[in-house]
Amino acid sequence: MTQQQTSKKTTLKPLGNRVLAQRLQQEETLKGGIILPDSAKKKQETAKVIAVGPGIENKEGKMILPPVSVGDTILMDKYSGQEVTIDDEEYVIVKADDIIAIVNS
Repeated sequence: MTQQQTSKKTTLKPLGNRVLAQRLQQEETLKGGIILPDSAKKKQETAKVIAVGPGIENKEGKMILPPVSVGDTILMDKYSGQEVTIDDEEYVIVKADDIIAIVNS
C-alpha cells in the first residue's frame, strides 16, 4: 500500500495596512557572461504583491485601504519589511507606507 502526501498550501493574510509581496528575481548573469554569486547580489527593491491587508481605521472610523492591489509590481524601500519563508517560498511583509511606487510596464 502506498501513502499519498497531501500538499497543504499555507496562506498568509496580512493585517492592517500591511502588504505581502514576493521579491522579483535578479539576473544571475551579467552582459559579459559573468555569473554573480548570492553574496554579490544586491537586494531587489521590486516585488509582486501577493496579498493586501484590509487597511486601518482613521480617527473618524473611516477605513484607509492600502494603495495597491494583488498582482501589482511595487517599488519599496530596500531594507523595509519582515522577510518570511512559507512552503519554501520567500516573501516580505511591508507596511503600505514603505511602498515607494507602483511600477507600470
